[in-house]
Amino acid sequence: MKEEASKNRFITNEPGRIDKILASHLNASRNQIEKLIEKGFVKVNDKDVTKTSHKVHIGDIISYTLPQAEHKVAMNVDFNVEVLYEDEYLMVVNKPSGIVVHPAPSVKEPTLVDWLVQRGVSLSTISGEERHGIVHRIDKETTGALVIAKSNEAHEALSRQLEDKSMGRYYIALIDYPLKDSCEVEAPIGRSVHNRLKMGVVEGGKSAKSAFAKIATSDHNIELIAAKLYTGRTHQIRVHLATLGRHILGDTLYGYTGKEMPRVFLHARSLYFTHPISGQKMQFEAPLFDDMKDFILKHFDENILELFKSDNLQGIFSATY
Repeated sequence: MKEEASKNRFITNEPGRIDKILASHLNASRNQIEKLIEKGFVKVNDKDVTKTSHKVHIGDIISYTLPQAEHKVAMNVDFNVEVLYEDEYLMVVNKPSGIVVHPAPSVKEPTLVDWLVQRGVSLSTISGEERHGIVHRIDKETTGALVIAKSNEAHEALSRQLEDKSMGRYYIALIDYPLKDSCEVEAPIGRSVHNRLKMGVVEGGKSAKSAFAKIATSDHNIELIAAKLYTGRTHQIRVHLATLGRHILGDTLYGYTGKEMPRVFLHARSLYFTHPISGQKMQFEAPLFDDMKDFILKHFDENILELFKSDNLQGIFSATY
């Protein structure tokens, strides 16, 4: 399956290196931009650019082509994913636990991208060959709402919303010990120097900010909390909770030592953004999966589930922060 090449141009309003200017414009990584330049897909004032360090000036016309994507259908995709919404520009899904979002050298099993390809979904190409359509990620064991871009135009617009915080996500989690208070954590996150599988709060890491709201505590001191992301770093909620001495049930990687759990009980419950083409405000709720829902109903009043409506979650954080 192929997606037609997308050609675009803009006039730069600041001087600097072409890779930096284009990465900022596309909200893409410098590595992704480097690949575009190396393949001859970038021009300045209609002249080919061959070096990532090429200097551009105010008023220069930068043109770029997002190349065709050759999507290979993965074999043995033996899972299905609930689609919460779909149109010709995007899709919102409720990702199950145990599924990696996109391929990587270390990933040996089918991914969400493989499922999308097998389903015949047209995907954006801006994020590179392995991350077609992926605007933001969810950890393998985490469940919940995820938006997929079908076109580069939609992908660029949604990425800008992530950047300017007009796209938002609310999570719910079960933790091993109650928080002292609802709180915000702002601490930079980077790869742990002690364990390459983990992220951690490290000097020089990427800025990261999370907010946590207390919801209810069970007789066994397990607490149900809600979390809001202001940034989207890898393992962000898990890392920031660990700095508070709290751990999501089942999250042995970040310090949970309690009763064995089937998985990490973290769920992206609510997602909101503006439709990249129509401009319509959109909001989605991802239903809880049975394992987490059954656990909550076993340890908390069944009416607690009503608190996890999108409007209620927004109200909780608006009242707290």
